[in-house]
Amino acid sequence: MALYSEKVMDHFRHPRNVGVIDDADGIGEVGNAKCGDIMKIYLKIENDIITDAKFETFGCGSAIASSSMATELIKGKPLSEALQLSNKAVAEALDGLPAYKMHCSVLAEEAIKAAVQDYYEKHGVAYDKTQFPDCASCAHCCE
Repeated sequence: MALYSEKVMDHFRHPRNVGVIDDADGIGEVGNAKCGDIMKIYLKIENDIITDAKFETFGCGSAIASSSMATELIKGKPLSEALQLSNKAVAEALDGLPAYKMHCSVLAEEAIKAAVQDYYEKHGVAYDKTQFPDCASCAHCCE
């Protein structure tokens, strides 16, 4: 059995949505330079719908593939749906990740949530703060 699925390899070799949105409505950055994976997600939002999503990721192939897949999964979706995207859904959409690389899909989930939270804060939208992780206090990024 191969270590990585064909989908992981495809999203690593041909990532979708790489880049920056200069006038992004929300930006989320998560990761830890100590473990080597840093992910930044940019969102363009109109009428509560994600009309564009791009990413910059410094990290391994699994981190790049997770970023690519996550942006594909949220484009065109309402913010409420994007907030429901789990790391498991990202990993499943990639046809799985090795257990020791699951933290990459967690980063993708958290980067999206951080970008949505940034959007809410920039635009004065009231939100439930318990929906969003406090990455400054988490430890799982480098487990």
